[in-house]
Amino acid sequence: MVLGLLVLLAIVPLFGVAWIAARGSLFPQPTVDALFTSLILLSMSAIFGATAVFELRRFLSGKSAGGRAAPPSSLSGLVRRGRVKEVTFYEADVGQPNKSIVTLSNAGRPGEMLVLSGDLRNALPVGQKVQITLRKQDGENVLVDVEYS
Repeated sequence: MVLGLLVLLAIVPLFGVAWIAARGSLFPQPTVDALFTSLILLSMSAIFGATAVFELRRFLSGKSAGGRAAPPSSLSGLVRRGRVKEVTFYEADVGQPNKSIVTLSNAGRPGEMLVLSGDLRNALPVGQKVQITLRKQDGENVLVDVEYS
């Protein structure tokens, strides 16, 4: 349905360009208004057309509309799931990486504390259920991916 709507929205501006050309504002002696209106309509058509092509490619590849084809594997890094209970940020001295201590809680189990490099207060909102993927870089945990659920 979305693909059909995108194709329709890509075709409608082309009718506007054809109408401007049929009125004679474009070909014998183009006016500035006709040129800019045609450029705007062609740009709109190109954007909707490109989006339709990307949606078609995603549909043919079998990926869902809301996310990735498969959850991250253990090859891409360490995966942790849970609800963000607390994110504490510690600013380090000059030349040292900043740290965030993230506490994840799973249903019924005690909280799990993760020490990650960088400021993650905005990336991991408190109370949100998340699946995070980590990797080791220079002996520190670095956040690779966050999926919210």
